Amino acid sequence: MGKLTVTEARKIDMVDYLSSLGFQAIKTRGEDYWYLSPFRQEGTPSFKINRRSNIWYDHGSGDGGNIIDFGILYHRVDVRGFLELLTRGYRQNDFSFHPQLKKESSISPVAGEKEKITDSKIIIAATRQLGNSRLLHYLNERGIAPDLANEFCREVDFQLYKKQHTAIGFANGMGGYELRNPYFKGSSSPKTFRFFDNGKKELQVFEGFFDFLSWLSHFKDNRVTSNYLVLNSLSFFQKAKQTMEAHSSIRLWLDQGTAGQACTIQAINSHPAYEDKSSLYKDFDDLNDWHVHQLKQKQRLYNANKPSHSKTIKHK
Repeated sequence: MGKLTVTEARKIDMVDYLSSLGFQAIKTRGEDYWYLSPFRQEGTPSFKINRRSNIWYDHGSGDGGNIIDFGILYHRVDVRGFLELLTRGYRQNDFSFHPQLKKESSISPVAGEKEKITDSKIIIAATRQLGNSRLLHYLNERGIAPDLANEFCREVDFQLYKKQHTAIGFANGMGGYELRNPYFKGSSSPKTFRFFDNGKKELQVFEGFFDFLSWLSHFKDNRVTSNYLVLNSLSFFQKAKQTMEAHSSIRLWLDQGTAGQACTIQAINSHPAYEDKSSLYKDFDDLNDWHVHQLKQKQRLYNANKPSHSKTIKHK
């Protein structure tokens, strides 16, 4: 099949799509599904999807729209880029087209029991050391060496919509995994942050695990001088504050997007230990984006200064 069209994309059920990204509704009221906003940290769900209309609205920011409007904001791409992401996910069976409004089952659950819907949830099947060539190539594209990735990540087989997939898995503090491959971004339950306690008073805080691995790659000589916290989502910033504020120095390496910068400003204004470190990558989306650029610059410089071994042919 070719690339999904705008019309086809709008037929994708948004509740199912958010589930594929690792987001589950906190509560439901009729056809309204309420989530902690995917765009910022918060303790009370303010992001709503109306499943009948397949429209979302973020009460905290005032933004809203259809799945394409969401994808553009969440993935920070244009319409074409989001349609390409959707097409890849559809080919990999990470999600499929579903009716926007699902009919009630004719079989009711037993009184007192909750109905279990597992097909749309990510189920971890197996984990092992990273070795998949596609995943290793993806790590290389993100500027992460395999030995470093293997220290903190696993190769994870998981099921979604009864299909099996493989991704790079970064375990959180409760046994869930952040899952990434070239075509998929999601997480298994339970979802929370990950804290690395090295007994230090300085803490480095990252929004995602690729930023964490990028920091370790770039500042490897300072690796043992800090503790580390990977939020896995800005929505866990408030939950992690007690852990963060037990440190005398809290260095924030959050994304350059509106949500990340707003979270940084709020933190700095609330406690003197917080420090914004994002100026290092102010011209890039995040720390990993900057890290990849630095590696490419070094490679270009190396290629430009590499001595030529070609021999000069003398004409007689």
